[in-house]
Amino acid sequence: MTRTVVCVVEGDGEVRAMPVLLRRLAEAKGVFDLVVPPPIRVHRDQFLRRPEEFERKLLLAAAKAQGGTVLVLLDADDDCPVELARDLYARGQVFVHGATLQVVIPNREYEAWFLAAAESLAGRRGLGADITPPEQPDVPRNAKGWLSERMPGGRYHEVSDQPALTAMFDLALASLRSRSFRKMVKTLDVVIAGDGAE
Repeated sequence: MTRTVVCVVEGDGEVRAMPVLLRRLAEAKGVFDLVVPPPIRVHRDQFLRRPEEFERKLLLAAAKAQGGTVLVLLDADDDCPVELARDLYARGQVFVHGATLQVVIPNREYEAWFLAAAESLAGRRGLGADITPPEQPDVPRNAKGWLSERMPGGRYHEVSDQPALTAMFDLALASLRSRSFRKMVKTLDVVIAGDGAE
């Protein structure tokens, strides 16, 4: 059975990174037929605060999913990830017809998942060879800045580095250390199993 996941994301980096991440997670489970069309990019504030924009993007995603899954992934930033996920799920179900809605909110941002598995990225993409993860990788407010500070003579570039690091970071380490990444893994398990709503 072919499974389709249409992602709704907020950054150009996620547009490129999410298909890589979802395929890696699926392949780790022995699933090689996951279909991930190019994600739909939204402006976070408009998506969250303009009902017509929220509806329009979710209707588009549901139409593209063709009976599969719509996965909304937005950074928590300063919001509570659990509350934001619940709110988006409750609001979004109204518009996602003929597809399953899932919501994952990285705390505080997608790049926190890289911090959780930092040592697996040592010496790659300009990162120093001796980097170690922060004690609580989901806590730093600026994970992108954390990465930039550990790139001697360089700077983290979301559009190029995010998909590249997504292809490299240790999924098991990230799952062990990041609650929001465990949520991502469990969400894909549900998608693969075809169990429907969370």
